[in-house]
Amino acid sequence: MRTKLGLLYGGKSAEHKVSMQTAMAVIKALDLEKFDIHPIYITTEGQWVRGPQLTGPVDNIKALEFNSEEAQSPTALAPKVFNGNDHDSQALDVIFPLLHGPNGEDGTVQGLLELLNLPYVGNGVLASAAGMDKVFMKNIFAQADLAQVAYVSFIRSEWEKEREASYLKVEGQLGYPCFVKPANLGSSVGISKCSNREELENAFIDAFQFDRKIIIEEGVVAREIEVGILGNDEPECSVAGEIIPKTEFYDYKAKYEDGDTALVIPADISEEVYDEMKEMAIRAYKALDCSGLVRADFFLTKEGKLLINEVNTMPGFTPFSMFPLLWKHTGVEYPELIKRLVDLGTERHKEKQNIKHILD
Repeated sequence: MRTKLGLLYGGKSAEHKVSMQTAMAVIKALDLEKFDIHPIYITTEGQWVRGPQLTGPVDNIKALEFNSEEAQSPTALAPKVFNGNDHDSQALDVIFPLLHGPNGEDGTVQGLLELLNLPYVGNGVLASAAGMDKVFMKNIFAQADLAQVAYVSFIRSEWEKEREASYLKVEGQLGYPCFVKPANLGSSVGISKCSNREELENAFIDAFQFDRKIIIEEGVVAREIEVGILGNDEPECSVAGEIIPKTEFYDYKAKYEDGDTALVIPADISEEVYDEMKEMAIRAYKALDCSGLVRADFFLTKEGKLLINEVNTMPGFTPFSMFPLLWKHTGVEYPELIKRLVDLGTERHKEKQNIKHILD
């Protein structure tokens, strides 16, 4: 029997468009002999609509944007969306969240799926939340003794009260260049590289549009190397890949719009560096209690020092995305990658059913 797979995409997030592109790519890759595809669209206003079963790839994003009079809030619609009417034949076997950014990749949707006791692909509540918040992620990495760049963080109210003190702290502890980022956003949205005070002030204003908390990281001259991770309790690493942006840094436009970036797979690194990267990646994976998948991003300095930058708990699956390309070069083609992720989600769900909740 085919697996009834619910694809959850869109979302009330600045990364809505990225999620739509990911959904299109995943649908194109799914093996229709193994999966029945059931789209669940979340609008930019946060309304949920379950669309009709798909029988093949879609031509454009508009085909996945369902505008139904039945669109409702997730609280009202969730049981019907996932289980069908009266638990009929349209009940779903497993959910694949293809959501990026807040309200999807940050543990919120994962919490809903946990409450509904539904199998789902990817990381759980804690790993998703910690992986989304760059400040908490880096604090956990520090606790795990993982080498990383220096960083400071601010909440909006703190900055609004002491703007000059905030800028002085950045200049005193990090200097220039530095990178200003929203703490809870991915896909390079709201990120700025700063080389002076004026750019720093503008970067703060820009980043605070997207989050109440921001992080500022020390700029380093380094190569950007990434590795994919698959698994639950026994994670495996892909080959490493290098990002060589033609722009000043790997921004949103380079990632998702023009593909103006060179991806070198496998990366030209020594076996020793690769082994160290794998060890650090798996240590980070376990420190966050990850499951299913992660893309771990590193800096490799010209002195040969390896620094972990961040992990992405829901890496994109667009045509320009590194994660599926890394696994393709490791020997796992796209359709098989999807199947393994679904299997890992199902495996993790079955394990959790053995947890005792009632005392004898």
